[in-house]
Amino acid sequence: MDGSPADVRSGALAPHAIAASGLSLAFGGVKAVDGMDLRLGHGEFLGLIGPNGAGKTTLFNILAGTYRPDGGTVLIDGHPAPPGDAKARIGLGLGRTFQIPKPFPQMTVLENVLTGAQNQAGEHIWPNFLQFRRVANEERAAVEKAKALLDFVKLTPLMHEPARVLSGGQRKLLELARVLMADPKILLLDEPAAGVNPTLLEFIIGRVLDLNRQGKSILLIEHNMDMVTRLCQRVVVMAGGRFLVEGSARDVSRHPAVIEAYLGAAA
Repeated sequence: MDGSPADVRSGALAPHAIAASGLSLAFGGVKAVDGMDLRLGHGEFLGLIGPNGAGKTTLFNILAGTYRPDGGTVLIDGHPAPPGDAKARIGLGLGRTFQIPKPFPQMTVLENVLTGAQNQAGEHIWPNFLQFRRVANEERAAVEKAKALLDFVKLTPLMHEPARVLSGGQRKLLELARVLMADPKILLLDEPAAGVNPTLLEFIIGRVLDLNRQGKSILLIEHNMDMVTRLCQRVVVMAGGRFLVEGSARDVSRHPAVIEAYLGAAA
């Protein structure tokens, strides 16, 4: 049985939030991901670590639908995820952040968050004429939701400012709020601690812990091992595009194969 803690508590082995099997992807003959399996349980906070060039971000991009793998399958909450289709992943309840956020700089912080809203009737031409009350009600609800999310990430005082004024850490929080507009059940977080000052890092840690306590399943790429140790119930280590070991953060950090992988990457 390889169920997550949440699966075990429920008394039944439910489908995993993410079940990836045999994922492979090569660039110019070099296998960035090579036969990788990964399971994320419902409500689990899973860390994905490894030396630079291990294939972590490539795996993220496959899971998020940005890259189409050469082989393998991805199930999201038990449903097959069409390969290379990021929009379909959002529809299945999966959202992701990027290591380097890229907001729309001229748009306000509030407008940036609103771009994450999904399935709005006003996105189509005819409802704006034939169902204008529905469109207006949806837009009003989306604005209220976006404001609540900005309050959650403590960006309310800046909501009418252009996104270009935000610091790097604030842009990470803005991106998190924008992803949450789509109501994802699963979050892929790509190095949320990178380039963030210690005070803001503590705040980010608190926010993502809150999201996990709310029941969101989270897969985290992070080089900050203190953050990984504090957040992640289980850690998977990649090296050379392949699975290496898994276990608690403390255990894997002491594993001889992990130490060798990191030292080899640094040589």
